[in-house]
Amino acid sequence: MRKGVVVRRAVRVGFLLVALGFGAYAVASQWDAVVAGFAALSWPMLAGSLVAVVAALLGAMLTWRTLLADLGSPLPLRPAAKVFFVGQLGKYIPGAVWPMLAQMEMGRDLGVPRPRSAAAFFLMMPIQLASGLLVALGALGWDRFGWLLLFVPVLLVLLEPRVINGLIGFGLRKLKREPLERPLTRRGMLTALGWALLGWGCYGVHLFFVAPEAGLVFAMGAFALSWCLGIMTFVVPAGAGVREVAMVAVLAPVMDAGQAIAVALCSRIVIILGDLLCAGLAGISARRDSV
Repeated sequence: MRKGVVVRRAVRVGFLLVALGFGAYAVASQWDAVVAGFAALSWPMLAGSLVAVVAALLGAMLTWRTLLADLGSPLPLRPAAKVFFVGQLGKYIPGAVWPMLAQMEMGRDLGVPRPRSAAAFFLMMPIQLASGLLVALGALGWDRFGWLLLFVPVLLVLLEPRVINGLIGFGLRKLKREPLERPLTRRGMLTALGWALLGWGCYGVHLFFVAPEAGLVFAMGAFALSWCLGIMTFVVPAGAGVREVAMVAVLAPVMDAGQAIAVALCSRIVIILGDLLCAGLAGISARRDSV
């Protein structure tokens, strides 16, 4: 076995262990509050919330897979799921680049050029931010959250394929990399947006199971807004803390502060479990295909 292959495999194993360690720490560091919050929930509610999170994560994976295919690297479903879900565990490590680096490395083994993997990764952010802010605005109403309209024009410009292709080309030239062989198309962008909107609906169902008194529509808007605010804090692993503070503030009109804190913590833990479950199942499924 070549030395380079051994090194890459060791780096992947180390990456996975570190990511799992940070995920476990995220649970253990908040254990008392988590136990108190979970005590108020039934097992069917938690199971329903976890199923909804898995469905939302599948929507995110299909958003990424659509972008990658539109850029010229269509992947079968199971290998794509492994690359995306295992790579996404890197978001629990401080720093914003770990998921991208993991996806680039694993995608390389499937014949995906590294610049193409990086482009698909970065394209996920404006798509999810734009769709999330639009969902939040529509679900939470204009009276309290009309200020979200300030962000929409900028994000809509960033969703224009000609603008995106120009930005990607500029970045690759600065990095002295070859340009992308295939530019992003409007059809690919709209398909990716569709999967992203489906994901927000599933995340809303997830929060509704944890806090049914808020109502399904309100839950969709509350989660979308808190996620968008959390993802804007690149230096915080997976938006830890920021998303919970935002969610508590958004839930304030429908429940007291203590209950809102418990809901936010329960939501965080269910999502961590969903990330770990998806990564584990995708890895097992892809391994069986390779046997």
